[in-house]
Amino acid sequence: MALGTDYAQQDCSLARALEVVGERWSLLIVRDAFYGVRRFNDFLVHLDIPRAVLTARLAALTGAGVLRKEAYQQSPPRYDYVLTDAGLDLWPPLHALMRWGGLHASAGEPARTFHHAVCGTRLDMTGGCPVCGVAQVAPADVERRYLRPGDRPGRADPVAAALTAPARLLQPVRGAAGAGAFAGGDDPGNS
Repeated sequence: MALGTDYAQQDCSLARALEVVGERWSLLIVRDAFYGVRRFNDFLVHLDIPRAVLTARLAALTGAGVLRKEAYQQSPPRYDYVLTDAGLDLWPPLHALMRWGGLHASAGEPARTFHHAVCGTRLDMTGGCPVCGVAQVAPADVERRYLRPGDRPGRADPVAAALTAPARLLQPVRGAAGAGAFAGGDDPGNS
């Protein structure tokens, strides 16, 4: 018997949140959106996700109001996927999960760290800046850094290469799509 996709019997806001972002791949799509990935093929290439699954997850995240589509080309229609205010509100739990994963589910130091762009201080576990006294640094004021400049990331795609450079969150990253390469055809999320 297949597992259900909702938690109808659970009267709990965590269960409702899991219905939106609890599917496999959903949080990785949201993570990449914070990193600045916006285009269908860039998500596809960087996550190495099946095309049909990516299409379904983007539709679900858009339908739930986590992402919105912004046209960047009219003929044929092509869209960027951009975090909404509801999507931006996922930064604190996403950051906490990444920090938790670095401490308890990964070997060694994390590949990426997050810093307050204003002063350069690494964010604490709750996403605050201990030096500036900011309790929760806004995503636009967070800089991601790749800690292993001599190493290549585990992935060798153009998006992964672009993500090795320090940059603020939410700044558009162009990988495969930025080069005009739409491997495999049109963005099926164009409807």
